[in-house]
Amino acid sequence: MSTTPRTLSAVAVALAVAAGVTGCATSEDSPAGASASGTNGSRTVASTNAASADAASTITMKGLDRFYHQRLDWGPCKDPDLTKTGTQCASVTVPLDYAAPKGPTLSLTVSRLKATGTDRERRGILQTNPGGPGGHGLGMPAQLRAKMTPRVAAAYDVIGMDTRGLGESSPLDCGLDGISWFRGAGFDRASFDRVAQKSADDARKCDAKYGDRLAHYSTRNIARDVDVIRGALGERRTSWFGQSYGTYLGVVYAQMFPRKVDRLVLDSAMNPRDYGLRMFQAMGPANEKALDDLARWAAPRDGEYHLGKTPAAVRATVENLVRRSANRPIEVGGDRLDHESLPFVLYFLGTDDVDNAEYARTLRLLVDAAAGRPVEPSQRLKGLLDAMFRTGPQETGTGRDYASTLAVLCADGTAPGDAEWYRKAIEKARPKQPVFGPFHNAPMPCGWWKQKPREQRTEIDNALPALQIQATGDTRTTYEQGLGMHRAMRGSKLVTVPVRTHAVFVGYPNACADKAVNDYLLTGELPTEDYTCPRDQAPNHS
Repeated sequence: MSTTPRTLSAVAVALAVAAGVTGCATSEDSPAGASASGTNGSRTVASTNAASADAASTITMKGLDRFYHQRLDWGPCKDPDLTKTGTQCASVTVPLDYAAPKGPTLSLTVSRLKATGTDRERRGILQTNPGGPGGHGLGMPAQLRAKMTPRVAAAYDVIGMDTRGLGESSPLDCGLDGISWFRGAGFDRASFDRVAQKSADDARKCDAKYGDRLAHYSTRNIARDVDVIRGALGERRTSWFGQSYGTYLGVVYAQMFPRKVDRLVLDSAMNPRDYGLRMFQAMGPANEKALDDLARWAAPRDGEYHLGKTPAAVRATVENLVRRSANRPIEVGGDRLDHESLPFVLYFLGTDDVDNAEYARTLRLLVDAAAGRPVEPSQRLKGLLDAMFRTGPQETGTGRDYASTLAVLCADGTAPGDAEWYRKAIEKARPKQPVFGPFHNAPMPCGWWKQKPREQRTEIDNALPALQIQATGDTRTTYEQGLGMHRAMRGSKLVTVPVRTHAVFVGYPNACADKAVNDYLLTGELPTEDYTCPRDQAPNHS
């Protein structure tokens, strides 16, 4: 796939959802971690009334000294491109099951870009997550460093990681040969049944290979891994930058370990109470709106793209394209896009308003291909086709990433296991969501997952200080979802960016949002009130 910020780990970032179960959470501030050496810098931002009690937890952070006090040996990363950025990598050992610390272990790979300043300028560590679950995180430090001011870069060692079961961290591989859940369920019963059966088959394959190990890949256990890394790095506290699913992981960590949190940045946040199938369903209307936005942009440019002279005509072109692909798949780049796979491509093309021209060009290309004309896919389209169709270990590895995504989602919560439930949801959504309704209501493999969650979902409710950045037109974690996070994190301040994008700081040009993040990381001072940034520029037309 393309490695630009907007397409990095595209499948994983888009799959930043899981089916949630209700429940409370409990604080797990670790006695072992508390004995670690202090962080440079004198200012503290933690609230003494930071988080509510976590009475539902069945796991305590005891008997873990050997993990918290392990030595990390830093050296070159396996990826030579990371080494070129100055990033170093190391392995961290964590227990598979924190309730049985003497049992099997996992080896996690973490990355680091050291602070550029002196010991006096250095504040501590900034741990990160790019989204997902299932987003590869070893390259995140270099991406963040590129957006940091020199003074912020001087203050933090930026830490990335591949979370348990992913990439270079004891990866899971269920032998999945494609993405079952992340596809449209089509127009007829046969297509729906095919997608539902594939979801059930993927769940069966993972269970057959890993069995009850799958129950240990939850967000709560990943948060415990984050704290072990903090302790192994010799830090009493950690700052956090998370985007998309990384916001959820960050607030779960903050709820579980409130006294270990320094500065907390949440970029493109979800509503923690909707974390799950409801959040995925909420993306449907947002993506239909993005298509309408594109139609309004493309209609005055019909002379260039020939998609329709009115917004209604452009939308009709897209809807007809999807319908035609049900009868005759679109052949492009050696692949065949049908009504199940085409919405996957459209979903990603609509992420950013600065990509309107690319979206329109790709639609024109697909219309031409559907008419039997020879076309050459763009780099962006080729990356999306690779993600959908080339999933084996010698290709993109999407099948393995998808397995790790499912492991986290299904360890975190349940989903309906009745195919008819999804069919009814699709038909209810279809009239107002003709393109994305069958996509965002498709059968979820967690419904057929044998290993049920071992712990209740973490209830997010605290007054910890946090800076939240949210785009009004986000098609992944919608603005309404972000408001839910803002309410749950009562000490947060919200910076709104009036654009269509996802993952603002790393992937979108907005000087106001960049300044908000850098100022907060440098000083620890939150804005006195929520505010809205101006946009830097009109959407890019090239």
